[in-house]
Amino acid sequence: MEPLGATTILLVICISCLLLSAWRKMSGNGKLPPGPVPLPLIGNALQLNTKNLPQSIEKLSATFGPVFTIYLGTKPAVVLYGYKAVKEALIDQGDAFSGRGPIPIFDQIIEGKGIGSSNGEAWKQLRRFGLTTLRNFGMGKKNIEERILEEAHFLVGSVLGSHWHPFRIPTMYLLFPTLMDYFPGPHKKILKNFRAFASFVLERTKINRESLDLSCPRDFIDAFLIKIEEEKQNSQSEFNNANMVKTTLGLFIAGTGTTSVTLKYGLLLLLRHPEIEAKVHEEIDRVIGRNRRPCMADRSQMPYTDAVVHEIQRFVSLVPLNVPRAVIRDTQFRQFIIPKGTIIFPVLKSVLYDSTEFPNPEQFDPGHFLDENRAFRKSDYFMPFSTGKRICAGEGMARMEIFLFLTMILQNFTLKPLIDPKEIDISPITTAMSNQPRPFQLCVVPR
Repeated sequence: MEPLGATTILLVICISCLLLSAWRKMSGNGKLPPGPVPLPLIGNALQLNTKNLPQSIEKLSATFGPVFTIYLGTKPAVVLYGYKAVKEALIDQGDAFSGRGPIPIFDQIIEGKGIGSSNGEAWKQLRRFGLTTLRNFGMGKKNIEERILEEAHFLVGSVLGSHWHPFRIPTMYLLFPTLMDYFPGPHKKILKNFRAFASFVLERTKINRESLDLSCPRDFIDAFLIKIEEEKQNSQSEFNNANMVKTTLGLFIAGTGTTSVTLKYGLLLLLRHPEIEAKVHEEIDRVIGRNRRPCMADRSQMPYTDAVVHEIQRFVSLVPLNVPRAVIRDTQFRQFIIPKGTIIFPVLKSVLYDSTEFPNPEQFDPGHFLDENRAFRKSDYFMPFSTGKRICAGEGMARMEIFLFLTMILQNFTLKPLIDPKEIDISPITTAMSNQPRPFQLCVVPR
């Protein structure tokens, strides 16, 4: 046999074995929910629109129902679509669905550590500490409200004339994270920026350590350093330098990026709907006036503004597929068995855009959160911060920030678009992980 022919046969055999192994791996989960037929190695990549993954998921739900399986490469992921399925998993079976699934790009920086990315006992210890510490520093209290108002005051006093560019995570990174490491693209710049910020956080912890007062923590890093000192004899403790840096980094990314994008998108929506902005102006003038700052106590007297803030978050659906979850043990869900570690996508957009709860969900309409008497109406379907055991740790602070920032901006300014409002495109730039507003410009006119 010629050497070339033998090499070719050997190569064919190797590829065939590889494909057979991948196929058996994907087809071996016989009790998983049904879904589109995956291909060896690439899974359902050809059936998913890389430019609009949530849209692909919506189409698949019409075929396979509210619970189905897709394959990201060779890994199965169970999709939960609609309020009933999401609630049943994240609330009714919250403990089983409390794991964190892989988060492309972020995992390379966070490395499975910190509050947002850890699992098991590490996650329990860090989340308990994080929530307690944030509350001790005033989250949800009057003193943090004053800090937020101070920042909002600085914002109002600055020139709001910058260009906002969207932050994009390629969908292919979600499907093939390891493979994408070998290709150029925007994800490389994102990783570079994250690593630079991680270095900054590490330097900040060194500065704090040098001037640490064990009896008087100044900030979250100080509190973590004190906890490390208190538990240095505990071999089971998760309080160490690595978790401190990753927790701080994760809190900053989650706490600043999401709020700022929501506010940006909110301004864009108000540019498109000046009649809604005018009603908010009227309510602000009537309840707050022009001579004092807004405060959270005003919110109960401002149902329309409160409804606008909620509708912005609903319409934006910032993380349409939710941050990936995972089951922490073999779990029976309805008639299916989901193996331990399986990725879970509880699709938040399917809840926020449920037409039975929000008529005409594609329309930006504050009336979605107003009752027949024009009073504010709460909704169990409102879960932009997710729900269950992994609900956003900073939800209370984020709600406060969005309300106070937006109210103070509109108390002082009228928003003016540079084009006809009817020509403004409010459809999102959709990536694998988030919805972003399209870049836009605006003028702010003092009132």
